[in-house]
Amino acid sequence: MKRTVEEHQQAVLGLLRYSSAFTDRPAESLPLPLARGRVLAEDLHSPVSLPPFDNSQMDGYAVHRDDLAGAELLRLTVAPPVPAGAEPAGLEPGYAAPIMTGAMIPEGAAAVVPIERAVPSQFPSAAQYRDGELLTVELPVVEEGLFIRSAGSDLSEGSLALEAGSLLGPGQLGLIAACGLEAVPVRPRFLVLLLSTGDEVQEPGGILAPGRIFDANTTLLTTALEEAGVEVQRHRVVADDPQELRRALQDIGRPVNLILSTGGISQGAYEVVKQALADSSVEFLSVSMQPGGPQAIGTINGVPFLGFPGNPVSALVSFEMFLRPALGAVTGIPGNRVCLPARLTEDVQSPENKHQVRRGLYTDRSGQGEGIGDVTLLGGPGSHLLHSLAASNALVHLPVGTGALEAGTPVSVWLLSELRGGVQPLHPSNPNREALT
Repeated sequence: MKRTVEEHQQAVLGLLRYSSAFTDRPAESLPLPLARGRVLAEDLHSPVSLPPFDNSQMDGYAVHRDDLAGAELLRLTVAPPVPAGAEPAGLEPGYAAPIMTGAMIPEGAAAVVPIERAVPSQFPSAAQYRDGELLTVELPVVEEGLFIRSAGSDLSEGSLALEAGSLLGPGQLGLIAACGLEAVPVRPRFLVLLLSTGDEVQEPGGILAPGRIFDANTTLLTTALEEAGVEVQRHRVVADDPQELRRALQDIGRPVNLILSTGGISQGAYEVVKQALADSSVEFLSVSMQPGGPQAIGTINGVPFLGFPGNPVSALVSFEMFLRPALGAVTGIPGNRVCLPARLTEDVQSPENKHQVRRGLYTDRSGQGEGIGDVTLLGGPGSHLLHSLAASNALVHLPVGTGALEAGTPVSVWLLSELRGGVQPLHPSNPNREALT
């Protein structure tokens, strides 16, 4: 079976939406410092008004409403000062109270005149107050309500502060703290069981045995999944033994939302995942993409399953193309890569019947007065070139039908070094296409 990139993206999205365990797991309450990057589980209504009382927006003088109806220039007696954090006495007509930013507006006051507009333009000193001088200040008449932040002007008590599904970042958590809450209900993390397969794969550490390679995929995909807001349950490397893999899949401890494997799904003689799941509903197919053509998708005992190729670059490209955007749509944690146009710095050849994804180094030229950056390809199209992947900051998309491109041709790139919430990636084969929803 052969699929286009777009068809497999939609299939993966549909598979993840099938994961009922994610929606059935209860919300958890987390202290605010631990809730960053999580998703709000339910609508949050404010138990208080913000601000909770009328307060001053400026350092200045609080003026009684009766005095605002007087002459253009007011000469008022200075009342005791109103510091922030104190409950002031009421203000009488004919008096002006020195008031600090954020301090509660005294009863009877209807405006704040900034200290810069007062004569004298500085507050009385503590010594002047101690000496019992009868202090006066000249102030202009201002409109009622000037520089007063009314109680509830930001958020009224009982109103909706944040909707369920809101991603909790600094602004959202700051709002929750301002509402007086020390903990917040969040959705459970999407849980992925990750396992790598292969007789040749050896855990990092120790001396590499002849014919073996260290396992890069587990670390690579764990990091990528956690960056996307996912909780990862790592499994030891599984040998090329179908019985052992079947036992590993049956021995899943806690409920998971997705099983993700790498390796064992291609056309070799010892494709362990294919052999172990031969009688299951899992499909083994080919996507018109390079690298990352072989893919597996289905369910195991009702749990969604994805199988990625074993080569590290293929595994990461598969994650970026198929799993990351679907995770963002399902969990509510934006994970879309920023898509930008860039000019090739060299000629490139791509198979016309495949969507080729190359690794590259993107250079921003906007600071030089240019509206488009440059991208230099690193390494070749091979799926084993992990070193060039590590040096890259972008994925370069050469869609089906591309063929040969000359240096200077614009292409679409996905930035790997930066994520911006709310920025939707453009589909590489159609720059006008909306992101997965």
